[in-house]
Amino acid sequence: MSAGPRPPLLLLFDIDGTLLRRAGGAHRRAIELALAEVHGVRGADVARAEPAGRTDLEIVRRLALAHGVAAVRIDERMDDVRDRACATYARVVEDDLSATVLPGVFELLADLRRRDDVRLGLVTGNFAPIAAIKLERAGIGGFFAPGVGGFGSDAEDRSELPALARARAGTAEAPWPRERTLILGDTPRDIACARADGVGVLAVATGPYAVEALRGADGVAAGASGLAPLIAARA
Repeated sequence: MSAGPRPPLLLLFDIDGTLLRRAGGAHRRAIELALAEVHGVRGADVARAEPAGRTDLEIVRRLALAHGVAAVRIDERMDDVRDRACATYARVVEDDLSATVLPGVFELLADLRRRDDVRLGLVTGNFAPIAAIKLERAGIGGFFAPGVGGFGSDAEDRSELPALARARAGTAEAPWPRERTLILGDTPRDIACARADGVGVLAVATGPYAVEALRGADGVAAGASGLAPLIAARA
């Protein structure tokens, strides 16, 4: 970033467990069906991949390996699995996911959008097309800057996503400053990916992990409403 006034605080939100709850049924089915179509894997269960905080690419690899698919074959057909999963999700996902928005999330996002000292983006393990559909059908997609984020279709390793999101928020030559970037998530993997990129992180205990398991973050809230003062202290 060029010298001048301090840029807004870039807030990079996770989706599942942070913004939405129980919105993953169609998402899981789409990945399982894609594995069946591309690799002939039958009976895959996304839950067995311990998906919380993992990227979709990592989940696909873990499931395929567990069902005996060779690593080289996984690499060769990863794009096919991704494309099939995204197409299937668009076909089977519910039209209205508004009931999955966690309490306080809409109000938090609406308040943040009114401010000029923050900018909203995403760091999520979801494939990018799935993330877009999921948020749009939940009624909160419009809060996020188009194209600003790191997604599960960008990299298998979640630790690579914050840097990608910062590059997209700024430029490849001058990415958004680390000191003005904050990850918001609900798992230890969200915390770990923030630490890998040297950015701040806030955690919210609305996913599968309790407050005590998230103490590695710079701040922990019990719910979305508790994030507001933590964000304000950094903005």
